[in-house]
Amino acid sequence: MVSPVEQIEEGELVIGTVKKVKNFGAFVNLDEYPGVEGFIHIAEVSSGWVKYIRDFIREGQKVVCKVLSVDPNKRYVELSLKQVNEHQRREKIQQWKNEQKARKLMELLAEELNTTSDALMEEFGWNLVEEFGSLYTAMEQASANEEVIRSKYSGVWVEPFLKIVRDNVVPPFVVISGNITLSIKDPRGIEYIKRALEEGEKTGKKHTPEGVDVEIKYQGAPNYLVRVRAPDYKTAESVIQEVAESVIGTIRKAGGEGCYTKKK
Repeated sequence: MVSPVEQIEEGELVIGTVKKVKNFGAFVNLDEYPGVEGFIHIAEVSSGWVKYIRDFIREGQKVVCKVLSVDPNKRYVELSLKQVNEHQRREKIQQWKNEQKARKLMELLAEELNTTSDALMEEFGWNLVEEFGSLYTAMEQASANEEVIRSKYSGVWVEPFLKIVRDNVVPPFVVISGNITLSIKDPRGIEYIKRALEEGEKTGKKHTPEGVDVEIKYQGAPNYLVRVRAPDYKTAESVIQEVAESVIGTIRKAGGEGCYTKKK
């Protein structure tokens, strides 16, 4: 059986709780690896001069650190606090909170199915982690599209799992937008433009079951804003291109012109 310390990789970001602070560094309990202790040398606390280490770190504090080295023969993992930037820190903390939430939801599911969360992890949880990268990511994807679970998994846990996810997990999404410029020299130009925009909306509605939302708004002639909300960037980009092509294709059939510009 692989020990917790052997699961840790050099360069990995880890969350820990500061256990003890000394003049030469700080000892940290790694929250994601029970029983494993890390050590932050005073030289790795801050990029600037550290006169009083407790000005930077204190007992009981949650910290995000980078793993510098892992030696199973040592009693601790060497860590760095200064090599983690603010963006990495926020992202790692959010990731950790998400996984904590996922574990809580698995406990709720275990209660409903009269079993244990450990048993559920063995039955299907670790398979979800392997496929999606993390338990919470699997829940997010299931919240956005339940068929990602139904199409690949079976068992009495599936529907209760999806219900708990549906009630507790907000689907992930991205929003992108662009500008469509339309023009037509025809007495019925407004009618043709309206028809072109309606075709674009119809194209967008085809993707609604996939968790996609499309909005087209008048910005002031000849400009129209198209905004797409989708579970991921690739889907959003594909849908907005399809909608723009539908609008522009329709206006060109009526003898007009159109172009699409992606917003940064």
